[in-house]
Amino acid sequence: MAENGKSRTEEVPAAAHPLSENPTEIASDINYHVQFNPHFSPFKFEPEQAFFATAESVCSRLIKQWQDTKWHFGRARPKQTYYFSMEFLQGRALTNAIGNLGIENAYAEALKKLGHELEEIVEQEKDAALGNGGLGRLASCFLDSMATLNLPAWGYGLRYKYGLFKQRVTKQGQEEVAEDWLEKFSPWEVVRHDLRYPVRFFGSVEVNPDGSRKWVGGEVVQALAYDVPIPGYKTKNTISLRLWEARARAEDFNLFQFNDGQYESAALLHARAEQICAVLYPGDATENGKLLRLKQQFFLCSASLQDIISRFKEQIRGYTWSEFPNKAAVQLNDTHPTLAIPELMRLLMDDEGLGWDEAWDVTTRTIAYTNHTVLPEALEKWSQPVMWKLLPRHMEIIEEIDKRFLAMIKDTRPDLEHKLPSMRILDHNPQKPVVRMANLCVVSAHTVNGVAQLHSDILKAELFADYVSIWPTKFQNKTNGITPRRWLRFCNPELSNIITTWLKTDQWVTNLDLLSGLRKFADDAKLQDEWASAKMASKQRLARYILRVTGVSIDPNSLFDIQVKRIHEYKRQLLNILGAIYRYKKLKEMSPEQRKNATSRTIMIGGKAFATYTNAKRIVKLVNDVGEVVNNDPEVNSYLKVVFVPNYNVSVAEMLIPGSELSQHISTAGMEASGTSNMKFALNGCLIIGTLDGANVEIREEIGEENFFLFGARADEVSGLRKDRENGLFKPDPRFEEAKQYIRSGAFGSYDYNPLLDSLEGNSGYGRGDYFLVGHDFPDYLDAQARVDEAYKDRKRWLKMSILSTAGSGKFSSDRTIAQYAKEIWNIQECRV
Repeated sequence: MAENGKSRTEEVPAAAHPLSENPTEIASDINYHVQFNPHFSPFKFEPEQAFFATAESVCSRLIKQWQDTKWHFGRARPKQTYYFSMEFLQGRALTNAIGNLGIENAYAEALKKLGHELEEIVEQEKDAALGNGGLGRLASCFLDSMATLNLPAWGYGLRYKYGLFKQRVTKQGQEEVAEDWLEKFSPWEVVRHDLRYPVRFFGSVEVNPDGSRKWVGGEVVQALAYDVPIPGYKTKNTISLRLWEARARAEDFNLFQFNDGQYESAALLHARAEQICAVLYPGDATENGKLLRLKQQFFLCSASLQDIISRFKEQIRGYTWSEFPNKAAVQLNDTHPTLAIPELMRLLMDDEGLGWDEAWDVTTRTIAYTNHTVLPEALEKWSQPVMWKLLPRHMEIIEEIDKRFLAMIKDTRPDLEHKLPSMRILDHNPQKPVVRMANLCVVSAHTVNGVAQLHSDILKAELFADYVSIWPTKFQNKTNGITPRRWLRFCNPELSNIITTWLKTDQWVTNLDLLSGLRKFADDAKLQDEWASAKMASKQRLARYILRVTGVSIDPNSLFDIQVKRIHEYKRQLLNILGAIYRYKKLKEMSPEQRKNATSRTIMIGGKAFATYTNAKRIVKLVNDVGEVVNNDPEVNSYLKVVFVPNYNVSVAEMLIPGSELSQHISTAGMEASGTSNMKFALNGCLIIGTLDGANVEIREEIGEENFFLFGARADEVSGLRKDRENGLFKPDPRFEEAKQYIRSGAFGSYDYNPLLDSLEGNSGYGRGDYFLVGHDFPDYLDAQARVDEAYKDRKRWLKMSILSTAGSGKFSSDRTIAQYAKEIWNIQECRV
């Protein structure tokens, strides 16, 4: 290939054509990057080199659009939104960039001239390891929509060197190794050496004679900006994801100590700075771990706010601070960036000289908060002693916010005084004094939103009910969405082309509601045949991928049943695998004749278990152990396969989702805030088996109840069912007992699964009592799966349901979500280049 590639590059002149759409000139431009921007030894033009040269060619075009966009925003001076998130799960950028720019065919042809296929080159790109799950993928979909809708907006995040982890699956189960996405370099980022801000940790607070306060001492690191361009779809607007990296200065390197042989201590601050952006969510079991996580969160907030303030001062001559909220909207994606609240107060009071009331007015009018969870363990609470140690000035400010909130309640709502212990920001429990970050957000933000109708209703009725009685207009719902570009147009070209043909327009890519036009064709035999062949092409592609990464051969004619998401007990992968075990046992008990009537299934499960979450890791191990037995059992393996898909990420999702026919969204009702993979599956014509949880509720309303396989307890029944269980009233279904017993019998190897199965036993107690109601929902789940088996046998009916699933997905575009945020929370307008 190299020889062939070398001769091909010699045939194409190397010349810069950064903005050309002509394939011949693009080929020259790619070759120009090979010759004049070499990152590899010369004369090599293998797929990896070809990827980097192609990415740099695309980047030149993006940078031009990006500079035009910045210049335009600078001239128009609109109000801008700044989206703060600890995660941005971008996925590969090449397909997305050339797709959004409308030049994929030109680049495919250009690469052919250089002896390469676009599909092969795309595969060379590593996923940017800047996120973990739905929270980070949502942030990336939102950026895509902000750019596509021509909104003046930025994303702010951290540039993690090693990401969360790369998942390897062995006989022992999940193993974590560091991500290597930056091992070579990322062609998409531009380092901004002119943009550095100091960020301080530790130290103390000095009180000046006039009573003003200043945070001094401690250690100071530099925040260096790396910008990633985010292009909109078929628009010139290209916005920024600004990622911060922590650096120490040269003067912080102690040359005297180094020459004295004290190498580690000479570079101590450099080493500490490097830790800040090394890993996403470092383990926080130790005090050092807690300090590091808090450092990450504060580093993101401080650098980003300094950047926003500096832009405000540059753009607004003769500014007054009361105008700041008319120029900047800051959205906190979950509680991780909560420290933006006290940091903005500190910057305004200590650096800009504002009084408390003015600073508070500016801060509360600037900041809005998105809540993503009702799970108590995910509502962050930080130890007060740790906070005092790391951020002494911020703790003074948080104390003052808490004090003023208490006084306000006592003055205006004496009826709520008895609720103050749970409503206030500081919990002074002598055993474990903490700062409640969600409470700080609710008290300080001008708007608080949930991410699906059911979730927002639960927030208002339960989690934040007392605050709602004080500020009834503060709470909103913004149902999540996904970008139709990455999640249908680019990852499922066969289905996209069919949709465009039948709707006689490709406008659905930016106006997803147009998909409802497919409803009138749902019974059309010609559409059904085309739809089936598109699905089969995706299934065959997926089968090849599964064979390559797992060595398991799967049958594209079987029902592809997929559950991919973070491994967590509330998401109930355990319910799925227990169902698979029960199915396997029943198949074993059938005669060969009876088996012929069974619906063949391939069950795929994927996702990462957090490194210290033991039960989640046991679930990963169980799925693999079950697969090992089932897939090698000649009696049943043509009717059932069980596959664990390793290292689930955006690129894997882009392969799995188009190829799936049934997808499991089976969390315990009331526990999943929204979910967005359910939207991606539904959009791609996949049917959902699920509980009435999160966005499942709205998906079922939009696509029609008859096209959704529903089972399980409702959200309002869950606490009652847990009470019944505690009172010994739960009667397990014999099928549930049978599935558990089968694992205990050693059918899937000698590993001790008792601790996992024990979580389903007993009536109460930590890690027992089946808190997630797997046992309660199991019989209903099996019945719903039997309905799936029946429906799949009727090809016409299944295809009609699949078409109606796509046709009903219009509401779940992130374009709709972001348009609502822009109008109802941020108050920003389109600013088209």
